[in-house]
Amino acid sequence: MSHASPADDAAVFAEPTVPVRAGWTLNLSLATLAVFMAFMTPIQILLPLQLEHIDPHGKNDALSLVTGLGALVAVLANPLAGAWSDRTTNRFGRRRPWILGGALAGAAGLSFTATQHTVAGVAVGWCLAQAGLNAMLAGVTTPVADRVPLSQRAQVSGWTGLMQSFGLVLGALITTLLLTGVRSGYGTLAVLTVALALPFVLRHSEPPLPRELRPAFDARAFARSLWVSPRQHPDFGWAWLTRFLINLGNALGTLYLFYFLADAVHYDDPGTGVPILTVIYTLCAALTAIPAGVLSDRVGRRKVFVVLCSLIMAAAAALLALLHTWSSAIVAAAVLGAGYGIYLAVDQALITQVLPEAADRAKDLGVINIANSGPQVLAPALASPIITHLGGYTGLYTTAALVILIGGLLVNLIRSVA
Repeated sequence: MSHASPADDAAVFAEPTVPVRAGWTLNLSLATLAVFMAFMTPIQILLPLQLEHIDPHGKNDALSLVTGLGALVAVLANPLAGAWSDRTTNRFGRRRPWILGGALAGAAGLSFTATQHTVAGVAVGWCLAQAGLNAMLAGVTTPVADRVPLSQRAQVSGWTGLMQSFGLVLGALITTLLLTGVRSGYGTLAVLTVALALPFVLRHSEPPLPRELRPAFDARAFARSLWVSPRQHPDFGWAWLTRFLINLGNALGTLYLFYFLADAVHYDDPGTGVPILTVIYTLCAALTAIPAGVLSDRVGRRKVFVVLCSLIMAAAAALLALLHTWSSAIVAAAVLGAGYGIYLAVDQALITQVLPEAADRAKDLGVINIANSGPQVLAPALASPIITHLGGYTGLYTTAALVILIGGLLVNLIRSVA
């Protein structure tokens, strides 16, 4: 391998200026689809079915234990993998080895989980899968900051962001309509995780990190680097808090949807109702994400779109708080999806503009991803007492609306982004 030139050195950390092509965006989106399909389908479908078979009476506690441990692994693994990715000097680049390695490790974890017949075994398998998939996630989230110029960033973020919702819908369709067994569901996800990662890994090169630019490893400094001081980097801190609150409000709004349909709406078949609302939500997100991203890139503004999406999402939550009917639930799903589509595109682009150091992009985006996974842990702990003691589902969705609204308004405290 030849020595990297100064131009190569600059290319690793330079702000990108060359537009990416449609094929690059498509293949990165496929890799993102893979990781979210592997994340969401077990949580929504496969783990509940598997744990119900293992422990019918304790299935709810078992599911909370398994998913809680998995979320804890996710919170730790994502920034750690990102930090190691930032230091990777492989000739294939810093991100692609982690995308492929994470996909293989995640697939192995899914395959191991499929064979387990105890709660402890499922927990171990799911934690292994989470570790691998979060290494993959660290790899797929950073190329937008590494390679996409500001003039395209919200549009590309819209495509990759949509894959979060499509992953849930596609995974549900595959595991409920095409496959009947839990083991075959895990196996199919494992294969798809690797297969969908390969086009981006094999077709799109990236500049390698020269060894002389890799920081010397120091365990204490490495651990300290996982904390990004909001005092030193206030815009990063406000962006993190905005994302945390909007995701927390969204999680509060969707977590108890099954029970909301059953207990408040009195819908005859909530098991069918939830997928219907999910599809409506996803389609409406798809309708707004790309146009919002294109418009944001064109006018060069981000914050106004985040405020707009928070107003739209808060309106949807308020509708669920006020009206407990099937028709209002359909309208709320459409409105919430439309707002979340705008959020997916524009907030990710905004985040990439407040990262403290170019050399730490993957690690810092891993810290940002805690604002995605953290609310999934916190929401169940908040939702249950709110429903029990603070006004039932009216209280729950009022809280969700307020949290989303506060999160959206806080984005105005970011100074370095328009």
